Amino acid sequence: MLELLSEVKGSHRATELFYYDLEERLMENTKAVNKIASPKISKSLEKIFIDGAIEDKESFSSGIVEDCIIENQNAEHIAFNEVIFRNVTFKDITFNCIDLTDVRFENCDLSNGDLSGAVIHRAEFINCKIVGVNLSESTIKNALFEECNGRYSSFRFSDCKQVNFKNCLMNNSDYQRCSLLKVAFNDCNLQQVEMSGTSLKGIDFTSCEIDGIGARVEDLKGVIVSSHQTVTLAELIGVVVKL
Repeated sequence: MLELLSEVKGSHRATELFYYDLEERLMENTKAVNKIASPKISKSLEKIFIDGAIEDKESFSSGIVEDCIIENQNAEHIAFNEVIFRNVTFKDITFNCIDLTDVRFENCDLSNGDLSGAVIHRAEFINCKIVGVNLSESTIKNALFEECNGRYSSFRFSDCKQVNFKNCLMNNSDYQRCSLLKVAFNDCNLQQVEMSGTSLKGIDFTSCEIDGIGARVEDLKGVIVSSHQTVTLAELIGVVVKL
């Protein structure tokens, strides 16, 4: 009997260790997903003044743009490297194929701006208004969107790697046919978001609102949701869940 009890205890201990190890691995994986490279920006930056029209392929580097309005601009392949935008409002801008490397946007308004085809690397958007912004067909890597209002924004056909959305309003936005690798959504409103044609494998929606999300059945394979969110996903495949 003592030997049997010893074996049972040993079995329970092994089970505990297995689940502990599994939990640790899951935590490490979550950390890896959420870990992104921050912008490399010098502490001493000179002020940049943008007056007049910005020309195609014009570049700006190592500076800060603040407390101003940038409006009625149309230019392609412009670049901002190691630049901070603070309290800047962008109006009627079209910056196709813009290059944003080591940049930070703080309290900025980029609503309805056309940034399609952008290349964004090591960038932060903090407390920004990006309602209706067009970031379709963009390459976005090591980017943080925190406390942003991004309703009706478009990321369609974009390649996103190591991107974090934290406490953002992204409802009615478009992520159709995107590549999402190590992308995290934390405490975001994703209601009525369109994600058809985008693999959601490994994406954790448990802290988000996802009512009305649009996706194909094959897109949902491997997605991580809470028990009550399964009702929303069941509706996508025509399943009626009685509670």
